[in-house]
Amino acid sequence: MYFQKARLIHAELPLIAPFKTSYGELKSKDFYIIELVNEDGICGYGELEAFPVPDYTEETLDTAISIVKQHLLPLLAQKVIRNPEEVNQLFSWIQGNEMAKAAVELAVWDAFAKSEQRSLAEMIGATKRSIAVGVSVGLQQDVEALVQLVGRYVDEGYERVKLKIAPHKDIPFVDAVRKKFPNLSLMADANSAYNREDLFLLKELDQYDLEMIEQPFGTKDFVDHAWLQKQLKTRICLDENIRSLADVRQAHMLGSCQAVNLKLARVGGMSEALRIAEYCKDNHLLVWCGGMLEAGIGRAHNIALAAREEFVFPGDISASDRYFNEDIVSPAFTLKQGKLNVPVNQGIGVTLDFDVLQKYTISTEEILLNKGWS
Repeated sequence: MYFQKARLIHAELPLIAPFKTSYGELKSKDFYIIELVNEDGICGYGELEAFPVPDYTEETLDTAISIVKQHLLPLLAQKVIRNPEEVNQLFSWIQGNEMAKAAVELAVWDAFAKSEQRSLAEMIGATKRSIAVGVSVGLQQDVEALVQLVGRYVDEGYERVKLKIAPHKDIPFVDAVRKKFPNLSLMADANSAYNREDLFLLKELDQYDLEMIEQPFGTKDFVDHAWLQKQLKTRICLDENIRSLADVRQAHMLGSCQAVNLKLARVGGMSEALRIAEYCKDNHLLVWCGGMLEAGIGRAHNIALAAREEFVFPGDISASDRYFNEDIVSPAFTLKQGKLNVPVNQGIGVTLDFDVLQKYTISTEEILLNKGWS
């Protein structure tokens, strides 16, 4: 397969409510849709998930789309791609820039699945027809607002709730939710808001029967996370630390965590994610699928991954209406008895709703990939 052209659609979807973490507050989802068209006119779609500012990782939306245009698409233009795994190797010499790589690589996976007239889930060996999903709740103004919001999500059927925490927005908030929902599958996500001096706070969280504490320390702190894990009975989960299989191996060897939040965008796409999932299963690390406020294209890729057997813990995928009044795909993803159905149609299983997308489109750029193939 070779690709004749690419279309880069820059869009911004308003969030139903602002989403606040220790990094800051988002009021909208600013992203790109990457459309790749092969020689048979088949379109594959990926979603560029980098955030506008370099707080979550070093990448930003501007730097990532620049890498896509200046480096990744020219590489793709010069090659016949025989299977989607080749794209990971094709891009491997480029350091970092995992979200840029993932957006293009996932579009290739979608195109290949469509060309084989299979769903992406089937193509990657997923067998589940539906998946249990959790919900991530941002920092709230006060305890009462948080408890009320969690109650709403529990009523909607979400089987697991993740609370964003930060210093002064931690113990009383977790305590209130646990008292109100004593049997709820509950976890806390710090987004690197703590350090070694906060050990007393993190040890206090041990009493709340949490599924895990996610990313308490910094993104390079494998050793410090290992130090912390030895002092807690609650599992530590790593998120921002994990950019590759090599990072998972390092975390496992050091004892830095007992769980991994696996995000397609953060590890460069599907090929690396599949290797990480298999490693986690073989080495008894809990692995689950994280989310990045994806619109429908990114959400569809996540669901295909989470439908594999390695994923036994509800991920941060959520229904479309968790974040957006309207999604850019048809059909939108809806929650049914705490689960999302895994699309069975060809490719990612949903189609772009161009009428909706047009309302939120900022710009569109078409790039011809006609340099020749080898």
